[in-house]
Amino acid sequence: MHNTETGKQAEIIQLVVFRLGDEEFGVQINKVKEIVRLIPITPIPKAPKFIEGIVNLRGEILAVIDLSKRLDIPSKPRSERTRIVVIEINENIVGMIVDEVSEVLNIPLSNIEKTPQVIESDIKQKYITSVGKLKDRLLILIDLAAILSLKEVEEVKNLEIKKTTPEKNSKS
Repeated sequence: MHNTETGKQAEIIQLVVFRLGDEEFGVQINKVKEIVRLIPITPIPKAPKFIEGIVNLRGEILAVIDLSKRLDIPSKPRSERTRIVVIEINENIVGMIVDEVSEVLNIPLSNIEKTPQVIESDIKQKYITSVGKLKDRLLILIDLAAILSLKEVEEVKNLEIKKTTPEKNSKS
């Protein structure tokens, strides 16, 4: 970390804050490509249960994961607030369905602490990097690289490639 000329300004990170059920999560803004409204998703047969399917986003085919299923936490019913957060994981562009995106937040690094070891859920230990302390709430920071393993990233890539090949029964 570099001190500024005054030596008093804390290093800040910018987070995109979103909700899944009653929980608030954050991801670093530099990993977020865009945030879009929920669009029609084409299911993929035999895909892992957390992969909702694929979407055509302005001509680019993206796999979409249901983040609540991946984290094994309850989410709210889909609504006009539901969003797809388009992120980069291991050099691949993927969409994550979230209940809503609430804000972009600047938080000093000094307010971020490692996840306590006593968190009971294995999946939360696996996907959470740290916790951001705000005045009246805690923000769970997600490790995007852990959301999909390298093997799963390859599977997602294969799903996207298969779906982009022209279909034989297309109408002229």
